[in-house]
Amino acid sequence: MSILLDLLMLIGGIVIAVAGANILVDGASSIAHKLKVSSLIIGMTVVAFGTSMPEFAVNVFSSIHKNTGLAISNILGSNIFNILVILGIAAVIKALPVHRNTISRDIPMNLLAAILVGVVGNKLLINGIGESAIFPTDGIVFLSLFAIFLYYTFYHLKPDEGDGDAHIKKMSAVKAVILILLGLGGLIAGGELIVRGAGDFARSAGMSDHLVGLLIVGPGTSIPELLTSLIAVRKGKVDLAVGNVVGSNIFNIFFILGLSSVIYPLPLHTELNIAVMITIGASLLLFIFTFVSRNSHLTRKKGIFFILLYLAYIIYMIS
Repeated sequence: MSILLDLLMLIGGIVIAVAGANILVDGASSIAHKLKVSSLIIGMTVVAFGTSMPEFAVNVFSSIHKNTGLAISNILGSNIFNILVILGIAAVIKALPVHRNTISRDIPMNLLAAILVGVVGNKLLINGIGESAIFPTDGIVFLSLFAIFLYYTFYHLKPDEGDGDAHIKKMSAVKAVILILLGLGGLIAGGELIVRGAGDFARSAGMSDHLVGLLIVGPGTSIPELLTSLIAVRKGKVDLAVGNVVGSNIFNIFFILGLSSVIYPLPLHTELNIAVMITIGASLLLFIFTFVSRNSHLTRKKGIFFILLYLAYIIYMIS
């Protein structure tokens, strides 16, 4: 019975965090619109960041509680799920054309982010010095790269990029502020429940925090990205599905993982190196399928290949 309660706490935390992120985005978008911020900028900032808020909440609380295994595995599990499952399902539904700037800017940056996690987390393995961990100094580098990425993105922003006609709910300022506060409360409560539930569930089920983060928490916190991409495909904005996923992955590593390591150093255990390699491999495949391939579309065959890879990854991790 205890393991069931732990699982319910974990799932409940994910639901609360995702719901909190959604109403936070609604409130923040409404306030930004009242301040005359363009819908394009709102789509590129508030909405884009909002889909990664559940991961953010989990990692902040994981670092505070010094549950470093969950902090790293949550991000790796989310990024693997984003590429192999979300893009895989979206491509099966409809072939995904990839925006030129996404190919030249975002997808290479996504690959760089994945590679850097492996490099900075394996200093001891690579050059024989230091420790296998992501330290606060590494986190500062990640945050700096994220700032550069944001500057470069907005500097080269063109009117036809981003979610230019993002759906913004109109509401009074008082209601918007209330939603923002409720959303923050949901993220805080959900993040706390996820961290506690994941730790208790791992102990009850005889699993490591790493495995719970990779297979349950990471995919669970990616639900906003999944919904956003599927809605984009349904509305015919298929190029946004790829941009949403790739942007989320960059945000996850450079900002969330960077900030988490500044709060508390994140050791990269051997068990997690498998997930790091899968993350790099998935990012490399996306790079090859779009940047290198003559046909930059993510076709249905490529989508099926992504999904089969994820199933193989799941079987390998639980075997």
